[in-house]
Amino acid sequence: MKVLICAGGTGGGIYPGLAAAAELRRLGLDVDDLRWVGTRGEMEESLVPRAGLKLELITGGAIAGVPLHLKAVNGVKLAWGVLKAAALIRRFGPEVVFMTGGYVAVPTAAAARLLGVPVVIYLPDVEPGAAIKFALGSAAKVACTTEGSRPYVPAGKMTVTGYPVRPEIRAAARLSKADALAEFDLDAQRPTLFVFGGSRGASSINQALMAALPVLLDRYQVIHIAGTTTWKEVEAHAATLPEELRRHYRPFPYLHEEMGAAFRAADLVVARAGASMLGECPAFGLPAILVPYPYAWRYQKVNADFLSERGAAKQILDERLQDELLPMIVNLLDDEELLAQMGAAAKLLDMPDAAVNLAKLVMAVGQKTAQGVSA
Repeated sequence: MKVLICAGGTGGGIYPGLAAAAELRRLGLDVDDLRWVGTRGEMEESLVPRAGLKLELITGGAIAGVPLHLKAVNGVKLAWGVLKAAALIRRFGPEVVFMTGGYVAVPTAAAARLLGVPVVIYLPDVEPGAAIKFALGSAAKVACTTEGSRPYVPAGKMTVTGYPVRPEIRAAARLSKADALAEFDLDAQRPTLFVFGGSRGASSINQALMAALPVLLDRYQVIHIAGTTTWKEVEAHAATLPEELRRHYRPFPYLHEEMGAAFRAADLVVARAGASMLGECPAFGLPAILVPYPYAWRYQKVNADFLSERGAAKQILDERLQDELLPMIVNLLDDEELLAQMGAAAKLLDMPDAAVNLAKLVMAVGQKTAQGVSA
């Protein structure tokens, strides 16, 4: 059986695709039975080959929420992308297309519909984005991270699988906290804050954190993923810190293999409210302060609302970071009882078999197609 994986753009869609691909291989598919289609210039260009999977690139771009001239340009890209996706599907011959979102989902979904190949959608966020909304009507099945997606998905197609946390990150949950802290040469006696805003970084979070570091590092220790686009600024600021504070600070442009250990070492997370927060914080039973990205329509706000309404997170609006981040961090890290309650609430949301659930759903749809063809 062959599976075409369609995921692009942000880590919230790419990482679940990678986790599902790993599980599909564990269930018996060969690497040659999997093919990934993505968009040039996006994260998948580096992450997918790193995972040992073959990547095909097609053109894509936003249609909704962009100026008229960009709609025209991206409309042409979309039409060309449908032709390329159709050619890829004919050449590769998948029994099922599995997609998680990104610009590439629209032309691939259109091509799959034209060629009669069933689509399984995984919805990482609580609310679907524009590309996934386009594909929902023709999907055979829609896998969702949470029950919170029911208002957006046809009831007969929806299955709640949970968020498929990457195997190497979930494996880190089995580390002792002491071992996780030791990977960063941190003090087991100090509370640990883990701050990140995505692979490229979040300038507003970085700015607010840098302003708060003198107070934070006097009492706590910080693991900070600054992001690749803002790394030089963060690195330069770190060099200005007094040595007695600097020894409690671990800034990085990005983390790959060590990401799970950072989660395990942490007592509290500060992050954007991307889809991964719906899976990764619950996997570690970690309380979070979430800062929804203000320019991502409302998807991150809906994710943050889902976690905060269940007691697993607090929220800060992006424009309030400078005023509210430091006092909220201090209030939470100094309140062990509240942190424990939030961590327990997060853990209740964890679905450790999410990758298995998702891979089995994809396999079931693909096997049904194969049986229909052979019959």
